[in-house]
Amino acid sequence: MVSTQSVGVIGGPTEKSQRLRWWRVHDNGGVSSTLSFLFVSFMLFSSIGFLYTYTMYKSPNYSVGCEEDSEGSWSIGVFYGDSPFSLKPIETMNVWKNTSAAWPVANPIVTCGSVTDSGFPSNFVADPFLYVQGDVLYLFFETKNSITMQGDIGVAKSFDNGASWEQLGVVLDEEWHLSYPYVFDYNDQIYMMPEGSKKGDLRLYRAVNFPLKWELEKVILKRPLIDSFIIKYESRYYLFGSDHTRVSTKKNGELEIWYSNSPLGPWKPHKKNPVYNTDKGTGARNGGRPFVYNKNLYRLGQDDGETYGKRVRVFKIEVLTPYNYREVEVEFGLPKPTKERNAWNGARSHHLDTQQLPSGQWIAVSDGDRTASGDMSHRFIIGSLLLFSTGLLVLIMGMLLGFVRCIVPLSWCPHNIKKRTDAFFVWERSSHLSSRVRQCCTQLNRVTAVLRCKMNPKTSLGRFAFLVILIGSIVLMCVGLGYIYGGSGAREPYSVDHHYSQFTLLAMTYDARLWNLKWYIQHYSRCSSVREIVVIWNKGTPPDVTEFDSAVPVRIRVESKNSLNNRFKLDPLIKTKAVLELDDDIMMSCDYIERGFKVWRQNPNRLVGFYPRLVNGPGPLTYRAEKHARKFNGYNMILTGAAFMDHRAAFGRYWSEEARVGREVVDELFNCEDVLMNFLYANATSTGPTVEYVKPSWSFDTSKFSGVAISENTQSHYRVRSKCLEKFTDLYGGLSEKVEFKRRKDGWDM
Repeated sequence: MVSTQSVGVIGGPTEKSQRLRWWRVHDNGGVSSTLSFLFVSFMLFSSIGFLYTYTMYKSPNYSVGCEEDSEGSWSIGVFYGDSPFSLKPIETMNVWKNTSAAWPVANPIVTCGSVTDSGFPSNFVADPFLYVQGDVLYLFFETKNSITMQGDIGVAKSFDNGASWEQLGVVLDEEWHLSYPYVFDYNDQIYMMPEGSKKGDLRLYRAVNFPLKWELEKVILKRPLIDSFIIKYESRYYLFGSDHTRVSTKKNGELEIWYSNSPLGPWKPHKKNPVYNTDKGTGARNGGRPFVYNKNLYRLGQDDGETYGKRVRVFKIEVLTPYNYREVEVEFGLPKPTKERNAWNGARSHHLDTQQLPSGQWIAVSDGDRTASGDMSHRFIIGSLLLFSTGLLVLIMGMLLGFVRCIVPLSWCPHNIKKRTDAFFVWERSSHLSSRVRQCCTQLNRVTAVLRCKMNPKTSLGRFAFLVILIGSIVLMCVGLGYIYGGSGAREPYSVDHHYSQFTLLAMTYDARLWNLKWYIQHYSRCSSVREIVVIWNKGTPPDVTEFDSAVPVRIRVESKNSLNNRFKLDPLIKTKAVLELDDDIMMSCDYIERGFKVWRQNPNRLVGFYPRLVNGPGPLTYRAEKHARKFNGYNMILTGAAFMDHRAAFGRYWSEEARVGREVVDELFNCEDVLMNFLYANATSTGPTVEYVKPSWSFDTSKFSGVAISENTQSHYRVRSKCLEKFTDLYGGLSEKVEFKRRKDGWDM
């Protein structure tokens, strides 16, 4: 028989109170150290994340407007052709605009930036419709207000056939979202029928002071139709639109038709409504203005299969009556973008309006986006998961260091609850769930001890594991922040006066460097503003252009003589004013190529490049590396192995009679063609700098891996170039004045 006193000693209040006191001390200590570690880790990693984000991701170009948006970053481009089935983008038409530094003008021609700078903050522009009035083109489009976050209707005007546009402002702003501003004539009046489905009806507006002032003419249909147009066919008017509010309607796969004797109504439903209620990728939803060509009527429809607004499909309408409807899809032939996210319409384009001009030429405007639908949300989810993974790694790091003693606080466990009712005791004894919870908490808390035992930070394995986890945490955090704040990853071009342009890339090489060239073309052909790549083939059997993975045309110009002078040979087949002379062994980011192109467009009379040099006296002229220029805070030479120039002016100077002796020196030494070009530029003007520098964030020389570089022996190479400096100084005088670093406001010359 066991006494009451012995029971009290073994399991009574004394032992219980000691056990609780032990848990309280150890549990509080563990929680305290864990919270302290997590707080310090949070502050440290937050600081690293802030510095990384601040350094890598600059603020947008506009304080209000052009903000990243979950609906995309739509913009508008213009196309021309002899028919609606032979449309090509404006950059292929060689339209030059000297006043906007666009040689040639390139798409897009209207962006959120041009609208924002006109005084109407815009996140994107889309759904363009043209209205032709003599020699003047008016462009109506949806502009998403950056403040109200709803669509308004904007308008722009062009006097030069769509090459440049003057923003006139917002002409229709309701309390609800507006888009798809279908503009048409009827009885000598100009009408607009925008989508306003949020209001629940379809409204017709009439111009009272075209194009700036409109007033409501009539609610023509009390149905929330979206992307609607009115077309006269034979003796009737037909209204096409989609209603996504009906029961069993398939979103973006529904199309209805209505008919009337007048655009003002009354409208009667087609006998087969809805004429489509099918898959969203079939093109049921309208994608722009219908058009007539060769007496046939065509309808444009959105393909929303892979992503919203993926592309526009064209359908030939064969039967259209109040009782029947039939259409068949036809091939449109609009060029597909090849540069993916680096193209303004690389991911999707869901709207097009094409019309015939009085000249007989066809013109079209289309919208486009470089990212798929929901891209911002997708990146936020991935970034958040990566940041959560960073937190888990930090927790594991705390376990290794001993700051985190338990994963689940002991106070969370059912057996540690202080106030325990009789009902709870009954539940605890009988509940299988309670037992499993206690067992799970115990197993989780053992992880810390097991992990610390197997990877003690005092051992080599423990220190290595700690280092790997620390580096992994930082990498995951930076990648996660990149997904959230770094944008879509597209390398976009930079506009000048809200215009874009293109350049030709020239690379001089020979057969021993073919592997360099393949990598080079694959990379640079995806840069936004590259129109064509010309390979100057100096020696050996030239490759077939089909060997290259290129997003732009590649032309191989085979030379009869192996000469460095071939780099600047006059080439009438080049269609752009700007050329980028870029050695085939130089690799750098497309973003910095685009920065250099923008700076050149602002200074087209200069050599604009990425490798500065300073040649100064007194004493004998000596060729030195970039660190010499940095030491004296300035440069007066830009290496043309990576430089933008006006090829007509530059190549004309290089092959002039004045430069003949200099070219002979280049052939004799097989060096210094870039030095000669700098002297010729300096000799062409007596005032102002002739060179401009742009600093790349990174670049590397791929020829170092193969040992085929001309300048492999640096010291010997520099001695030869020093001789060139002396000869060219005697022939052409000195170089231009020194230009200081950190001189420009853009900060790209630091």
